[in-house]
Formats: sequence, C-alpha cells, structure tokens
Amino acid sequence: MSLYKRLIDICTTRGAGYLVLIDPDCDTIERTVSFARICERCGVDGLLIGGSLIVSDKLNRLVKEIKNSVSIPLILFPGSGRQLSPLADGLLFLSLLSGRNPQYLIGEQVMSAMLIKSMNLEAISTAYLLIESGGVTAVEYISDTKPLPRNKPDIAAAHAVAAEYMGMKFVYLEAGSGAENSVPESIISAVAREVSIPVIVGGGIRDPDTAREKVNAGASFVVTGNILEKSRDEALIRSFASAIHKSG
Repeated sequence: MSLYKRLIDICTTRGAGYLVLIDPDCDTIERTVSFARICERCGVDGLLIGGSLIVSDKLNRLVKEIKNSVSIPLILFPGSGRQLSPLADGLLFLSLLSGRNPQYLIGEQVMSAMLIKSMNLEAISTAYLLIESGGVTAVEYISDTKPLPRNKPDIAAAHAVAAEYMGMKFVYLEAGSGAENSVPESIISAVAREVSIPVIVGGGIRDPDTAREKVNAGASFVVTGNILEKSRDEALIRSFASAIHKSG
C-alpha cells in the first residue's frame, strides 16, 4: 500500500490522524529511536522527520534505526533538498506557496527531483502555508518569506484552493516550530471549507484541548513537535492521540 493511501486510510478509519515531528538534531539516535517506539505505543499514526536547519550528518542512520523499530509510517519533512534518505516510507514534497521566494517555491524541488526519483521515494505533493504566529520562527527566517496574516482567513483559503487546482494532495498550515500562537481555527475552517484535500495543521499546539479544536475546525492531521521534545510524557502523547481521534 502506498504511503498516500495509508494516510488517507488513517483519516477514513480514525476521522483524523496524529503525527509527531522529530528533529534529528534534538537528541541522540538511541534516545530518538526510543521516543519513536513510545509514540507508536501511545497511538501516534505517523512520524515526520526533518527541520528548517539540520546541522548533523546522522539523518540516514536515524531513519534506518527508526524504520527497524516501528511499523507506523516514517515520512520525511525536508527543509531543503539535502534532507533526504532512501530508507523512509516517503516524503512530503513541499512547496512554500505562502511565500514568494522562488528557492522554496520551485528551486529546491527541481534540484532534488531526480535524486528523489533515483531513491524511489514516494513524494506526496504538499502546499506549505506559513501562518503568522506572533514571532519570527525558524522556517520564516530560513526561507526569507513572510507568513500569511492570521486575521485574514480568506487569503489562506485562496492559497489552498490554488494548491488544489495545481494538483497538490495535501495542504499544510504551519505556525512554525515553537510558535507563540497556533494556527487559528478560523483559518483552518476557511481552508477546509474550500478544498477537498486533507489539511495538516502544526506549530504551537501544546495541549490536547487545542489539538481537539484544530480537528473540530477541519484539520485532517494534527502535528506536535516541541512540546514532546521537552517532556516525552507518555500520558501526554496518549492524551493527544485520544483527543485527535475522538474529535475526528
């Protein structure tokens, strides 16, 4: 079964999916693999791996060790065309449609396309929309782009509709890693109302109640990252999974 079909099946059977983002630079390989096992045990539906700026050279080894340890999907979430591993289940082939920097609209994609093809990686085309979150995030700084205003749902919706017309399979609404404020429900509902493709929401989601609100607003997948890097609290992970799945 393709990675895309697995993700769609998660939405169908559970109503909404829970993804956890892993930054390869945040810990040792051994502790990260242990964390991946905890995530699977606690009901996480899939793992994203990547970041705006990866400074270590252990990505390939880390992907291999995680793949040998869990059965849930392991999906590359690349901040650039250099964050690739042939051992993953696939990748979100991101285009930063919220910005106007050609490097992240199409440049990185062209430079990495043939490498992805040679690795036989399943690439899921994804519109990446950065939403204003109250402060400058790493992705905003690295990409040299402005986020979409958080008080203008119609602008986000227009970008999402354009993404669907361009044939993209997912819309990712991103507040940014460690964001002060998560993506507003008004934006999520505006986007979900206008498109038929799944909506992923991440950034600044620190508790299960907030995650539930995102699903109730129309999110097909909710992503958490920083909050679990700090605590790795199994009870908290289970609570996130329960809130997201029950809401869906």
